[in-house]
Amino acid sequence: MSAIDRLWGLEILDSRGRPTVQASCRLRSGATATVSVPSGASKGAAEAVELRDGEAQRYRGRGTRRAAGHVSGALNDALAGRSFDTQAELDQVLIALDGTPNKSRLGANALLAVSLAYARAQARERRVPLYAYLAELTGATPALPRPTINLFSGGEHAGGQVAIQDVLMVPLATTTMADTLAMAVEVFQCAAELMHARYGMRLLTADEGGLAPPFENLAAMFGLAVDAIQRAGLTLQRDIVVAVDVAASHFYRDGRYHLEDRPLTADEMIAVLGDWTARYGVKSIEDGLAEDDWEHWPALCQALGARARIMGDDLLCTQPARIRQAIEQQAANALLLKVNQVGTLTEAATAHQLARAAGWQVTVSARSGETEDNWLADLAVGWAADHIKIGSVTQSERLAKYNRLLTIEAEDGLVMRPNPPASFP
Repeated sequence: MSAIDRLWGLEILDSRGRPTVQASCRLRSGATATVSVPSGASKGAAEAVELRDGEAQRYRGRGTRRAAGHVSGALNDALAGRSFDTQAELDQVLIALDGTPNKSRLGANALLAVSLAYARAQARERRVPLYAYLAELTGATPALPRPTINLFSGGEHAGGQVAIQDVLMVPLATTTMADTLAMAVEVFQCAAELMHARYGMRLLTADEGGLAPPFENLAAMFGLAVDAIQRAGLTLQRDIVVAVDVAASHFYRDGRYHLEDRPLTADEMIAVLGDWTARYGVKSIEDGLAEDDWEHWPALCQALGARARIMGDDLLCTQPARIRQAIEQQAANALLLKVNQVGTLTEAATAHQLARAAGWQVTVSARSGETEDNWLADLAVGWAADHIKIGSVTQSERLAKYNRLLTIEAEDGLVMRPNPPASFP
């Protein structure tokens, strides 16, 4: 592999108008690549640390000039002129240069931007698609993931009009990415029409593109999802299934889950989730309990794991140590993989391989604060993820990834992972 010639960083804005980091990498061969990294709104406590400037008068303290400066400064100074035999070698040096357990000195946003920019530059030098280079990190055979698509949003993504974060749709009765997205857009438009009729709202969207009317309760949120699916001429459970991102940590306090009108014990919360699986056919439950409620996650998995994916996001934060703990305790059966939760491609690949070795499903996920960069699509393809969670079928930062998947399908002939009823418990 060619040596790194130069690294440089830039503070740019994400889809919410908040700063994030862009990094560029030029190799001695002349191959050059630029990458921008996302940022989350709903963050797990165990996530690697995004470095923010903390200047209250500028971007309300969210600036990233320090992190971008570390790309151009400390990281460039340490890496320029050096060559690495593997991506893992580079990432190990990045981790050592930061020297903290949570990447708080140089910033996970700076480290990940360099890790990804280097990967894209290496792919360009080899003249291979980025997904082909990324596939080498896990040994996977590239394949198109099946999208899990935001329909309605609440929680941190939509001002908290309902407690839970997202109700999502997963098309089943399709075999191509093109047909999958066509189905999803039809359901989304039907939902928008129903939203206008019932709430008098025009099409306004939340952080990840989901619709966010002022639902009076969760039953209304689920009911409108079911009605939109039916209005689109589709059959729930046969053509399409429902998934949910509960993000329970955000309404958990004092040992209770404050969902709607009464505080629930963990057992009562599990019963509510069970009712959703029975009543609405929910087949994937993300963060159904709080991130540190380790005592009750095994009970959730035992109660509902045969009927739905029990997926950890805040619980796991793509951190290998937390994934190992969850495997040992049988606390989940699926991983939501967010690369920026851990900070380098190699660490994320380790998380992916741990989940696969345990027989878990893997969903590669975007964040609420995204950019038009489409590397996430290549990552999901290269690692042959079961699903990809980008957001809804609107807004350019989401569509850039969907359009990349369409391009890979059309130009490279890759096929979507098998029709997934069997991939759900």
